[in-house]
Amino acid sequence: MEIRRECYEVGALLYCPALNEGLSDSIIHEKFGKHYSVALCLEDSVADAYVAKAEQQLYTTLLQIKEAENIFYHPKIFIRVRDPEQLDRVHDMLGGCRDIVMGYIFPKYTISNAPVYNRKIKAINKGRNKPFYMMPILESEDIIDYSSRRQILLNIKKMLDAVQEYVLNVRVGGNDFCNTFAARRHYDETIYDIKPIADVLTDILTVFSREYVVSGPVWEFFASDNNEWKDGLLREAKLDRLNGFVGKTVIHPKQICVVNEALKVSHKDYEDAGAILGWSDDNGLQVSKGAGGERMNELKTHGNWAMKTMILARIYGVG
Repeated sequence: MEIRRECYEVGALLYCPALNEGLSDSIIHEKFGKHYSVALCLEDSVADAYVAKAEQQLYTTLLQIKEAENIFYHPKIFIRVRDPEQLDRVHDMLGGCRDIVMGYIFPKYTISNAPVYNRKIKAINKGRNKPFYMMPILESEDIIDYSSRRQILLNIKKMLDAVQEYVLNVRVGGNDFCNTFAARRHYDETIYDIKPIADVLTDILTVFSREYVVSGPVWEFFASDNNEWKDGLLREAKLDRLNGFVGKTVIHPKQICVVNEALKVSHKDYEDAGAILGWSDDNGLQVSKGAGGERMNELKTHGNWAMKTMILARIYGVG
């Protein structure tokens, strides 16, 4: 299991409609904090009649960020396009702002559009030293169809493998899956309680998470009378982490700190991971008690977990 560190660094990805005129000011004045990424969305959050206006505002936002003179936290910035044709137009339009954009998000990435997306991301990266990354979203209905899901996912992975050097994250469209089943969770429920959707997510993780970082689905709540929304998000984010997701799509700045908290590594996990990676076999043993003497550490079976744990600790801290 060898995944580049930068793939783990996307973390809490804040989705913002590209029409948002105040976004650059919020970023420049660090209103969202100092540990998050941003997705400027030209797809579902923008009405068809406003696409041209959203593209222009996107450029204005990036230009304002690029030209800001004060020192501030620069989040990783991604652009979610509507389709491959828009990708060409937007990339050409960015001009000198390209150097503050880390990559593009491709919605409903599947076997019918993957070849053209792949071809375009290769063309964009031709001759570049610093890559433009892609983050495909698995959310199309052909993935949901139980009779074809396994083969569809395997075919998608084969197509991603052809451009693996440019794939930063694989993302999932939880709300699209919920819509298909006419389901919606409340703040005291997690997406794993919706069994048909949990099965889809499990299959995606099984196919992709050994070789790619897969990011967790969006959580819709950001307010409630007694902060139940926060408890619910933290509970789901912990289940995300347990099942193999790293990071999460967020739709409100208040969600960022909750996701970052869930990505922190516990002291005991950090100590155990360090012990496993620094294992000494002087006595021939490859098994020992973990930190606190509560569980077993075994070199051959916990190595991948230890490497991942140490990467997350370096990025998100220990707490």
